Amino acid sequence: MKCPFCQHEDTQVLDTRVSEEGDSIRRRRRCGKCDKRFTTKERIELSMPIIVKKNGSRTEYASAKLRGSLMLALRKRPVSAEAIDLAVASIEEKLLTSGQREVESGYVGELVMGELKGLDKIAYIRFASVYKNFEDLAEFQDAIAEVGQERKPRK
Repeated sequence: MKCPFCQHEDTQVLDTRVSEEGDSIRRRRRCGKCDKRFTTKERIELSMPIIVKKNGSRTEYASAKLRGSLMLALRKRPVSAEAIDLAVASIEEKLLTSGQREVESGYVGELVMGELKGLDKIAYIRFASVYKNFEDLAEFQDAIAEVGQERKPRK
């Protein structure tokens, strides 16, 4: 780490502390040349992959868009805010751990459908009807039958 005062490259770490939130490390340093002290902060830098749309254009990942899509599908459904937050976090984790710099928007759509299927079947059908661009009643019936097969039979 370069000294901000004299630009000397040899600095010594005097003290290291984790922030209260646990998301960064604060280091107190001393320059070996000018003997001045300064503080640095280290923070994890994670970058979400770029989203490649169907038309080939590229856009930055936007958490607000993901949350908005989930909220629209879950509108007036009995799903808690915590469950939605967990679904967003799960999708974002899958995107980060994919290790890809770019992902197709279709992959993100499939992740959303997977989360919605577990949260609320009606919201899943709503999202699937737009995402898969249903054009006739048969496609709706197929999607409903697919979700219906996963239900446990009543005794």
